[in-house]
Amino acid sequence: MKTLYVKKNFLGIGEKHSNYKNSKVVIISSPLEKTVSYGKGTAKGPKAILEASHYVEFYDEEFDRELCFEIGIATLEALKLQKLNHLKVLNKIYEAVKKVLNDDKFPIILGGEHSISSACVRAFLEKYNDLTILQFDAHSDLRDSYEGSKFSHASVMKRIYEMTKNIVQVGIRAQCKEESDLIKNENINCFYMRDIRIGKLGENWIGKIIDKCLDNVYITFDVDAFDPSLFPSTGTPEPGGLFWDETVSLIKELGRRKKIVGFDIVETAPKNKNDYSSFIAAKLCYKILNCAFQNKG
Repeated sequence: MKTLYVKKNFLGIGEKHSNYKNSKVVIISSPLEKTVSYGKGTAKGPKAILEASHYVEFYDEEFDRELCFEIGIATLEALKLQKLNHLKVLNKIYEAVKKVLNDDKFPIILGGEHSISSACVRAFLEKYNDLTILQFDAHSDLRDSYEGSKFSHASVMKRIYEMTKNIVQVGIRAQCKEESDLIKNENINCFYMRDIRIGKLGENWIGKIIDKCLDNVYITFDVDAFDPSLFPSTGTPEPGGLFWDETVSLIKELGRRKKIVGFDIVETAPKNKNDYSSFIAAKLCYKILNCAFQNKG
């Protein structure tokens, strides 16, 4: 697959630090939009994030480093998905992620709607036996099907739960009774946003979440986990969400105590060319990467 360079890649970094062979990190763009149910535009998400990333600083003051020049970040040409049926789409994403993992690199997958994540997780589970899927999301996404599709973005975590019971949900504040019953009956680790906000989980809520994770963690980050005042450009924004500093604090501590092995960022739906939500998604991508590599280069 073709590798993108300066004008189109993540952060706009030169070939020396963005060629596939020498890069430890590889970005896979999956511009899928098939089952969105409210706001549209997720197919434009990956490109908008890459374009906005050119305005993200290389230097992260929190970690006092320019990580991109230490580890290298290769950006692959976007997968062509729109003319395929959903099953073929997921298989194509799975094969792309599997190749990157087999090449012993750290995959980042940019969506696209959330349904892509089941394909990513499938590839990761083949490599890691002790893997937790840490889901940042406003919605549980545990419906067995939605609008007649088992591959819906609203069912992605149910498909993942069928592959592994090691899931942890953070930021949830919208779900149907079917999902609530499943969480209760199966004792799924679900940390509701309201409980975090009112202090029900106590001051050490971050520690309690991380304690539920195994040694290796894959993050699936639906941007509607953020409060819409911070991130409005997403398909189904929900009030009462996470803010930046508490989110970064959680991921930073996760990176200290566990091994983040890869992640996806999904459901960015830019409204215009210079949508600031796309910049936040790009900043989030680089910040998670810094958290994942904070103890190594």
